[in-house]
Amino acid sequence: MGELRPLGDDLNEASRALAEALRELFEGLRVSVRRYAARRQRDPGTFSRYLNGTRLPPWQVINDLFADVAEHRGTAVTTEAIEFVRGLYGSAVDAASSPKHAVEILEQQLAAADRVSRRSSVRGDVLGDALLDRTERIADLETRLNQLEADRIAERRRADELAAARPDISDLLQERNTLRLEVERLGADLREAQARRAAAEDRCDLLERQLEAVEAAHVPAQPAVTQAMPKILIVDDQPNNLLAMTAVLATLDQELVTVSSGREALKALLDYNDFAVIILDVQMPEMDGYETCAHIKRRPRNRDIPIIFLTAMGVDSEHSARGYAAGAVDYISKPFDPWALRAKVAVFTSIYLERQNY
Repeated sequence: MGELRPLGDDLNEASRALAEALRELFEGLRVSVRRYAARRQRDPGTFSRYLNGTRLPPWQVINDLFADVAEHRGTAVTTEAIEFVRGLYGSAVDAASSPKHAVEILEQQLAAADRVSRRSSVRGDVLGDALLDRTERIADLETRLNQLEADRIAERRRADELAAARPDISDLLQERNTLRLEVERLGADLREAQARRAAAEDRCDLLERQLEAVEAAHVPAQPAVTQAMPKILIVDDQPNNLLAMTAVLATLDQELVTVSSGREALKALLDYNDFAVIILDVQMPEMDGYETCAHIKRRPRNRDIPIIFLTAMGVDSEHSARGYAAGAVDYISKPFDPWALRAKVAVFTSIYLERQNY
């Protein structure tokens, strides 16, 4: 810990408490800041600021620290310890909430979406080249087969002699059929890669609009013509979360419909037809967020309403991929940043109003 500076006197209580907890975890690893930063491929100066409380780390950094401590000790970190640090982190987020912090969160999500887009584009090029190669080989085999068939027909009068001399085409036929199956598989892989790239590009466009909304420090401008503002549906089984999101979104001057289960959400969607966006908690009893999302997307009346998943499980590639596969168009993790949440809702409201004008 000799590399760390003492905690500054100007830190607020929440940031100081979080920094002290992170320092205690880090001390258990018995490595230097520079060595740990190299292990995790992070900037040592930035990681040092996380431990000094002068910069709020992403929750993924804390998750990685828990995993490394568990590996070093040979035992898993207790649920109580994780929840304790999560509470400190939520308090620090509330204390440090600002447009700058929201921009950091949205830029991290934009970078992740851009990486998926670039990887999908590269995979699409590779699959396209492979598909072209297999198609050309099939065409070549078809030509050879046609030539052999033409020879057989032309030499029908000499069938007995040709039967002894004619090459066996069964291997060629088998190779052609195998290549056809491979072309079908490669075509399906290519279409999947193109679809993933298109979805990633759409997420990039959404995140860029959300960044513009945060940086402008107000919601996007509404059309000049007076329009009825759409509603916002909030689904969470925890009353405290519903209360927190209601307080954050109240400044948007839109009607907020709050429910505590997936079944109540489906009923609300039958009662109203003017929701601009649905904020849906992933972890709920009986019917979780993924199942609720699937039910919504099966209804023609509701399938086009954008869904933002709210999760406390961390936004890793597995959970985000499952959310997008279920039909969600965006996500935000708990504890959520108020600026980021308002920006996301404001952008989807703007999109809803734009569609109403067409």
